[in-house]
Amino acid sequence: QVQLVESGGGSVQAGGSLRLSCEAPGDVIGNYCLAWFRQPPGKEREGVATIDSDGSTSSADSVKGRFTISQDKAKSTMYLQMNNLNTEDTAMYYCAAAQILVYPSWRTADYDYWGQGTQVTVSS
Repeated sequence: QVQLVESGGGSVQAGGSLRLSCEAPGDVIGNYCLAWFRQPPGKEREGVATIDSDGSTSSADSVKGRFTISQDKAKSTMYLQMNNLNTEDTAMYYCAAAQILVYPSWRTADYDYWGQGTQVTVSS
């Protein structure tokens, strides 16, 4: 079982920044495909950004130019740097891991392991 632990969520005003972290077991970072998903209130979970085991990244159109996904193998941690936040970014954010998939994937069913989520609230 792979345990993922998110942190870094909080409340921020529009235009502000947050950095989310996802701690993972040592053999996950650099060997699994990882992703950030989010679920706004009353809506379905959606993909935000993904990073493959070789470091290749992909982002949803809604966050391109504002959010950056990265990973640090030495710290066993994946990050999501979120800049210029707006109210539509308000959601519960989840990190996810998949050992094998066709990269990039935005399908929740393709990911085997999930964190518990961290709340991001952006006010105007």
